[in-house]
Amino acid sequence: MTDVHTTHTAPGVLSRVFGTDRDGEGHEQVVLCHDRSSGLKAIIAIHSTALGPALGGTRFFPYGTEEEALQDALNLSRGMSYKNALAGLDLGGGKAVIIGDPEKVKNEALLRAYGRFVQSLRGRYITACDVGTYVRDMDVVARETEFVTGRSPEHGGAGDSSILTAFGVFQGMRASARARWGRPTLRGKRVGVAGVGKVGHHLVGHLVADGATVVVTDVSEAAVNRVRATHPEVEVVADAGALLASALDVYAPCALGGALTDDTVAALGAAGTAVVCGAANNQLSHPGVEKDLADRGILYAPDYLVNSGGVIQVADEIEGFNFDRAKTKATGIFDTALEIFTRAAADGVPPAVAADRLAEKRMREISALRSVLLPKARRG
Repeated sequence: MTDVHTTHTAPGVLSRVFGTDRDGEGHEQVVLCHDRSSGLKAIIAIHSTALGPALGGTRFFPYGTEEEALQDALNLSRGMSYKNALAGLDLGGGKAVIIGDPEKVKNEALLRAYGRFVQSLRGRYITACDVGTYVRDMDVVARETEFVTGRSPEHGGAGDSSILTAFGVFQGMRASARARWGRPTLRGKRVGVAGVGKVGHHLVGHLVADGATVVVTDVSEAAVNRVRATHPEVEVVADAGALLASALDVYAPCALGGALTDDTVAALGAAGTAVVCGAANNQLSHPGVEKDLADRGILYAPDYLVNSGGVIQVADEIEGFNFDRAKTKATGIFDTALEIFTRAAADGVPPAVAADRLAEKRMREISALRSVLLPKARRG
């Protein structure tokens, strides 16, 4: 096995890795991981360690090309820097992607090979679960590395991080309701949830309990059936197009990224949707979508703010997991969202811009502390 600390050399990629991002700096490190014996092909992207070690999950997905996988790793790792900064964590942003269909190629040898690559970074990157990886997978990865969170309770971990992810999204939605309608509740509102997998089905539970009318869709029939079994009152529509055409007060994208396209925003505007708040990462398909949402009078709750409950949960493992402590911290997403909405209105910018500015401010200020030289501890 060879640990290659380098970047993909496809045309244009180097400039995206080491060029400038929205925070004015490029990614610190991109690692290509290839283990011939297990078939592992993975990419670990470290965007920033300004606040501390880079924490972010491992996505296992059948990408069409290595270029697609790299771009996803870059986007997701940058998002983690902003997410961890807004969540008040002393952690930077990173993300890993494993290339392949987890239903076909995931096995112990491959996961342990991946764990060895994580260990080779000596704590610069801490991994956790994401799409295609689960708590049981992190337990396997942990057999080769100490730098892993999202483990099972049997191994001292936090367990399923989707629980607090959904809770955090619900707090963001409550804040959105407060900003839009004056009351922090979804009671009497019609909420459309696109994707009822790991996080979405927990979110549905919060919404039903709060008195919302919930409409769902998912490409997985099994996921839909699970929601129906628990909440038979939930309405199901065939696909995302039908959901967008519904008379929704709130749209919650909870599947993969890029859900908010020009066409999607136009459909939401035509349907009179007032709020977009969901669990998916990287919801904005391209720069400018956030302005289009604002111009149409749609309040957008920045994804990396409202879905940070999961990273708050797994980060709590680092100091010894306590669910009540993590939940209390995730409850703060409500106040942070209100602050961002207030800043956005005062500055005349979309909430996504206000969120970026707040995250960047924290990264700059805390990173500047490193200019203060601390003496080395004396050895006993």
